[in-house]
Amino acid sequence: MNAITQTMTQAATATPPAFQWKLWLYTNYDCNLRCSYCVARSSPNAPRRALGLANVERLVDEAAELGFDALFFTGGEPFLLKEIYEMLAYASARLKKTVLTNGMLLHGQRLEQLCEIANDNLIVQVSLDGGAAEEHDVYRGRGSWRKTVEGICRLQERGFRVRLGATETPANSAHLDRLHAFRRSLGIPAEDQFIRPLAKRGYSKEGLELALTNLLPEVTVNLDGVFWHPLSTDADMQVSRKLFPLRDAVMRIQQQLDEIARTGNAPLMTFT
Repeated sequence: MNAITQTMTQAATATPPAFQWKLWLYTNYDCNLRCSYCVARSSPNAPRRALGLANVERLVDEAAELGFDALFFTGGEPFLLKEIYEMLAYASARLKKTVLTNGMLLHGQRLEQLCEIANDNLIVQVSLDGGAAEEHDVYRGRGSWRKTVEGICRLQERGFRVRLGATETPANSAHLDRLHAFRRSLGIPAEDQFIRPLAKRGYSKEGLELALTNLLPEVTVNLDGVFWHPLSTDADMQVSRKLFPLRDAVMRIQQQLDEIARTGNAPLMTFT
């Protein structure tokens, strides 16, 4: 066990049992939707800010060497990238991986390309905020619920493991039972659904206030550097301006965790 892996192992034992070392990659920031609560400020007009295949491959290699538990590809909408299939294929032999999507683009050639790299290590996480359109579309855009559900069904027909990710909002908070019932109707088990609270970051003007001192870290990388958590790549969440070596940023995060524990700040929360 190398020094960084040992440090990470010590961190895992010093924090709640749910803590795992996760690596999030913001592959891009452009998106086919303009969600009004998007923490990443993604939209059809957002600059792509693509992480790039070469960076992704190196990050995957370093994460595997450091002993990360899981890898997540997010955006923006990752399936706007032609390189996303190569990225997912490269990661397959190294780490358990999840790709986040709104599911709306997964048809035709995009779906066929995804099927070509399907494997047991790949989970497709689709954002679905409600069991009915009115609970989902209010934040994500009219007609998006129907297209998202169609995407989920296409993925299931092709044998993919689909996980549902939802954000609790004023529009759906009184109807979460309907969301759970809809998930069951799709044949998706409870362990493949999570619901996180609305965060006051990015485009969102409401929700929980987040900071380094109340978020359990999930190492997050974009083209601008390394960040504490995927819920924000704002300057106050930045750990390092350098992508490489990844171990340096992990050590900084560990040092910050130790400082939070020493000063007795508020308990760290996890949202994924």
